[in-house]
Amino acid sequence: MEHTNALRMAATAILLQLEELVQQLTDQEFVAPASHLHGATLGQHMRHTLEFFMCFQKGITTGTVNYDSRAHDRALETSRHKTLLTLNNIREAILAPAPTQELVLEINYSETTDAAVRIPTNYHRELAYNIEHAVHHMALLKIGLHEVAPHISVPHRFGVAVSTLRHQQSAPIIAG
Repeated sequence: MEHTNALRMAATAILLQLEELVQQLTDQEFVAPASHLHGATLGQHMRHTLEFFMCFQKGITTGTVNYDSRAHDRALETSRHKTLLTLNNIREAILAPAPTQELVLEINYSETTDAAVRIPTNYHRELAYNIEHAVHHMALLKIGLHEVAPHISVPHRFGVAVSTLRHQQSAPIIAG
């Protein structure tokens, strides 16, 4: 399946970029609050991003994907070592054979009830969602990085959607 390989390659590339970032950060930088992120840390954004992938993986096993059921694992947002292990585990899971069964996405947008809505979905749709979600948080990580670890540079493509990169390559350069 061509689309499976394309999604896997995209997800793997993102996870490798995140791994490279975590390897460059010190423990102190990983947990330093960033005022540009309303006091959130790079570790917290990393945890949030990875826990979406983890909910997706759990959903493959159970048949129901529920991103609200994240563990909010404090160790994942404070331990670079645990983050690196988790990144590796997620990458390995993505490279495993893709399941073919249909999945259900369980979501709840109500602030007052626990009534979840169940929507049919599948492996490819949820992997694509996780890729987009990760890119969004990578853009936020880049903002926080400039504040708490300005000596670290990430590639231009870090936190930029591939469609935006394609547009930037095809757009004419306007001289000022």
